[in-house]
Amino acid sequence: MARIDDDFDEMDESAAETDGKDTGRTVRILDLSGGAEDNIVEDIRDFQDLAHANAFARAYVRDSIEICRAAGTTPRDTLNAWFAYGENAEVLDAGEEGWKSSTELNEFVERPATSMERDWRALDPRRMVDPGEFGEHDETDPPNDEDA
Repeated sequence: MARIDDDFDEMDESAAETDGKDTGRTVRILDLSGGAEDNIVEDIRDFQDLAHANAFARAYVRDSIEICRAAGTTPRDTLNAWFAYGENAEVLDAGEEGWKSSTELNEFVERPATSMERDWRALDPRRMVDPGEFGEHDETDPPNDEDA
């Protein structure tokens, strides 16, 4: 039996543009339908580390595949829909350590994802909240008048 990902051509990894500062890892979102210039939808920056970026990319693609999955379709149909309408994600400048969708496409199209496997929003660094924003502080913070 042929592997479903035989049709998958790995997309070139290119360097993310930065402002000369270290912003952590970057994940690039690619429009597989060709609707975006150079197929690039956006670059998401400031992942804490490679594991964080890899987990986000994996969940993002997992969600994109589920959006393309229709009831009663075959895994091949789901894969074809993803290639036609879905979005891919790649971790930039991570080499062999970066997550690649081609390594898991077979599993993704064969087995529908759980809501937790699809929850890329929980991993999105643009949504990460600094506890200090809510008036919380750790024990090393000096007390202020409001704590009294």
